Amino acid sequence: MNIPNNDVTSTIQLALAPVFLLMAVVTLFNAISGRLARVIDRMRFLHRELFEQGSIPEPLEDHYRMEYPQTKRRGRLCAIAIFFDVLSGLLISLTVLELFLFQTGAPPHLQGIYVVSTFVGGLICFVISLVIVLSEVVYAYLSAAWDPPIHPRKDS
Repeated sequence: MNIPNNDVTSTIQLALAPVFLLMAVVTLFNAISGRLARVIDRMRFLHRELFEQGSIPEPLEDHYRMEYPQTKRRGRLCAIAIFFDVLSGLLISLTVLELFLFQTGAPPHLQGIYVVSTFVGGLICFVISLVIVLSEVVYAYLSAAWDPPIHPRKDS
């Protein structure tokens, strides 16, 4: 197989555009993973306070019991956002592969269908992931304990 040098150069240039989008996917994945790690840490804290510790003041226990399902919901949102972000990365990676492989002689009508489908699918998944992350951030803000119950400390 002898591919002219100009075709190789144009193929590489064409395949680089989706690679930049892959960098955005990876950056979003890192951000969501950080948020999920914070949610997991908070859930572990709530588990420890509610189920493993001794007694805690009733207003604080009520507050933690209210926060528990909210934290669980935030974790689910992060997990769903990661799913769509990874799916986006997979589809965009397939786009890059298709751009290279179709230069070897696939019928032109198939080239357009597959490349456009995987790239648009990747973009749609990326947008869905962004929307879910935005909703998780808003939900986290709305469910934050801005005025937690204050209980007097017992001095030893």
